[in-house]
Amino acid sequence: MSIPNFRPTPASLPPPNAGLVLRQPKGLPANFQPLNPLQFILRAAEIYPDKLALLHSDVKYPVAYSFAVWCQRIQNLAYALIKAGIKPGDRVAVIAPNSGKLITVPLDANHGVLAAQAVPCLINTRLKPSEVAYILEHSGSSIILVDHEYVHLLPQDPKVPVVVCHDTGRAGDPYEEFLTSGRAYSQERGWAGLEYTSDEYAPATLCYTSGTTGRPKGVVTTLRGSYLAAVANAYESRIHLESTYLWILPMFHAAGWTFPWATVFGFATQITMRTVDYPLIWKHFLNSGVTHYCGAPTVQIGIVNDPAAKRLPQSISAIIAGAAPTASLIASLEEIGIQPIHVYGLTQYGPFTRNYTQPSWDGLSLQERSKFMAYQGHPFATAQDARVVYPPKSDDDVLVDVPRDGKTVGEIVTRGNIIMKEYFRDPEATKKAFRGGSFNTGDLAVIHPGGAVAVVDRSKDIIISGGENASSLAIEQELASHPCVLEVSVVARSHHKWGERPYAFVILKPKSKAKWKNRHSAFEQSLKSHAKERLPGFACPEWVQVVDELPKTSTGKILKVDLRKRVAALAKL
Repeated sequence: MSIPNFRPTPASLPPPNAGLVLRQPKGLPANFQPLNPLQFILRAAEIYPDKLALLHSDVKYPVAYSFAVWCQRIQNLAYALIKAGIKPGDRVAVIAPNSGKLITVPLDANHGVLAAQAVPCLINTRLKPSEVAYILEHSGSSIILVDHEYVHLLPQDPKVPVVVCHDTGRAGDPYEEFLTSGRAYSQERGWAGLEYTSDEYAPATLCYTSGTTGRPKGVVTTLRGSYLAAVANAYESRIHLESTYLWILPMFHAAGWTFPWATVFGFATQITMRTVDYPLIWKHFLNSGVTHYCGAPTVQIGIVNDPAAKRLPQSISAIIAGAAPTASLIASLEEIGIQPIHVYGLTQYGPFTRNYTQPSWDGLSLQERSKFMAYQGHPFATAQDARVVYPPKSDDDVLVDVPRDGKTVGEIVTRGNIIMKEYFRDPEATKKAFRGGSFNTGDLAVIHPGGAVAVVDRSKDIIISGGENASSLAIEQELASHPCVLEVSVVARSHHKWGERPYAFVILKPKSKAKWKNRHSAFEQSLKSHAKERLPGFACPEWVQVVDELPKTSTGKILKVDLRKRVAALAKL
C-alpha cells in the first residue's frame, strides 16, 4: 500500500548503504549480547528495507513508511533527544493516540527513546489533567512529546521542554522539525554514533497502573524482559512477514502488551488509528488484509456487535486480555471468523499465560468449547510459571500450591524473566508485590488437573452469600450467555439474611432494547430464570438493573468499586 503524493521529509530518507549497527560497549565478551528490543527494527530495516512498516491512512495527512525510512526516523529521534539534553536513564513522557506521526510517538518512542538509552513513559490520554500532572511529576520526565489534541492535559507550566506533533508528517510540523534537528545533530554518524545499552536489566518502559484504588503505580520493565516478552508474543500469536496488525489496543496500556516490538520482530505491517472507531475497524478488517489485533473484552464486544459485523473473508487472530472474556464472547468471535487467542497478564508483566486448545475439545460444541477457552491457561514461551497458591500471611511464608482439582481457590503468583523490575520510587509496594519470592497478582484462581489456570475473581470481588463463596466472574460468564445481554457486571449487595447477594448490572444488546423497552422487570425475570438453570442458588442474582453503560477505567476495565458504591447507596434508601 502507498499514499499518493506523499513523500517522507528529506531527513527521514536514509543515506545509501546506511549502517544498521549500534556502537558496542567496551568490555563485553564475544559470547554475550545484552538483550534489547531495539535490535528488532535494525534487523527489519536490514532484511526488508522496502517493506511497508507503518500505514496511517484515515486522517487528513496520511503517511506510509517502509522499514528503512522508519528506522531512519527512529535514529533521528534518538539524536534529537540527546541534543535536547536527555541522558541515559532519563524519562521521556509521551502523550499521544496510537497513531499520528506520534505513530512515531508511541511507536517511535518505544524504539527511538531506547536508542537514546532513555526510558519512554507512555501516559494514558484518557486521564484528567491533574492525573497527568501527578505522573509527570512522579516520573520526573525530562521532556514531553505530545499530540496536538492532548496539549490541554499538560500543566500550564510544564517546567520541561515540550514537543508538539500536529500529525502531518510534513515539513513545518514541530515534531518533524524535532526529528530533522536530530538528523542534523547526528552529522551523519548514523547508528554507529549511538551506543548499545550494556545493561539488559536497565529500564525499558515506565507505565502507570490504572490507580482504581489509589494513586497509580509506575511499573518499570527491563530491556531483557521486554525483548523476551515480545518474542513470545510474536511466536504465540503467529505474527510473521505476511501479517498485518491493526492497532486497536492503546499503546499506553502496558506498552501495548509489547506488541510495538513483537510486530517488528515478525516483520509485520502495522496499521494505526487515532481512536477506537468500530466502523473504521470493520473497514480495515474487510479491505486492508488485517490478520491480527489486540483488545480487551469490552472492545471485542463492540466489534462483534457493530452493525457492520459479518463473516470475514479471511481469518483474523484476536489477542484478548485485560479482563477475563466470557465464553459467550469467545463463541461470538469465532462465529464471524475471528480466532481468539486468550492470554493473561497485568501491567506488571504483560501477557504471560495463554489458553492452548486441546485435542479433547474437537468433539465439543462451540458453546462447550468456549467455556474451556475462557480459562487463562498455561505459561507461554519465555514465561517461567503460573502457580496458584494459598495467599501468604507474611513476607517470609513459603508459598504452598493449592491442589490441582479445579475447585480450591488460591492466588496466582508468578516469577521469571518478563516480570516487572520494580514499582518506580516505591520500595514498600515493590516488597509487598514480591512477598514469598514471587510476584503476587491479587487474582484468585483455581488450577485444573492438566495445569490450566482459571481466574475466578479479584480477591475484593468475591461475593460471600450464606457462607458460600460466589465468584462474580463465574456469575458474569453465565449471565452473558443470555441472548439479550451485551455486557454484564456483578457485585455484592448486603442482604439481611444471607450476608451478601449478587447484584447484576446489565447492558442490553442494541437489537434487544426495543423488545424490553419499558419491560425491564420482565427482562429481570427472564435473566433470573436463565441463571437458575446454570448457577447454584446462592450465586443467582437477587437484583438486576438494566443500564445504558458501565463505569470503566481508562483502559476499559469495569470499575466495580463504582458499582459497589451504587449498591451501598441503595441500602441507605
